[in-house]
Amino acid sequence: MKRGVCALLLALAQTASAGTVDATQYDAYWLWAGVKPQTVLRDAHTLYVLQGQIEATPGDENQVRVIAQGVALPDKTRAHIWLAYRAHTLRWTPRVMQIMLAQLARWRETARRRGETIEGIQIDFDARTLHLQDYLDFLRTLRANLPADCRLSITGLLDWSSRIDANQVNQLKEIVDEVVVQTYQGSHTITRYDAYLPRVARLQLPFRIGLIQGGTWEAPPYLATNPWFRGYVVFLRNP
Repeated sequence: MKRGVCALLLALAQTASAGTVDATQYDAYWLWAGVKPQTVLRDAHTLYVLQGQIEATPGDENQVRVIAQGVALPDKTRAHIWLAYRAHTLRWTPRVMQIMLAQLARWRETARRRGETIEGIQIDFDARTLHLQDYLDFLRTLRANLPADCRLSITGLLDWSSRIDANQVNQLKEIVDEVVVQTYQGSHTITRYDAYLPRVARLQLPFRIGLIQGGTWEAPPYLATNPWFRGYVVFLRNP
């Protein structure tokens, strides 16, 4: 009788936790400012590491600054690293580009000594659908300024998939190496994220799915067989 009760309680516990994003079950992560390193980072395959925020100076939209937010990596990681920048404006000055390229050069030199790999740059920008063309123009200019062997990743909002047109998708494919589509906002999973996923799967360009640690996620069966799907990235949070 006791064994039956224990089995029932275990089944209920598993059901309650089903769909919860457990970071230990993944191998790619965002490491953001203010988030303490977790043990999962030691075995990570891919890390997106925040390096700074780019924003307009309050009161003067023409003055753009980089707020450094470099995040230290744990020792003994052999992950493939992307340098992530949170952009609040697309009006980048030559100085902003110089700062980013200098950081990239320093990371590459350090990575060479440590046996790590710097994959490239990721831009985290909430491009609204109506202004996607402006974003594409910005990305094209950024791409032209990056070293030829530097890859370019961007984050994307879920509603892109239902609003971006074929011409914009084709432009994006020529500029970026991947899009990481975020299924969360702030610290919570977006309600009814599953309604957007069929459209995301039809984008026909390399994409990952971004999850929030501790959030909810149920993978649709068709995702694993999609030839453009490259896996997941988990945004780590403090407990």
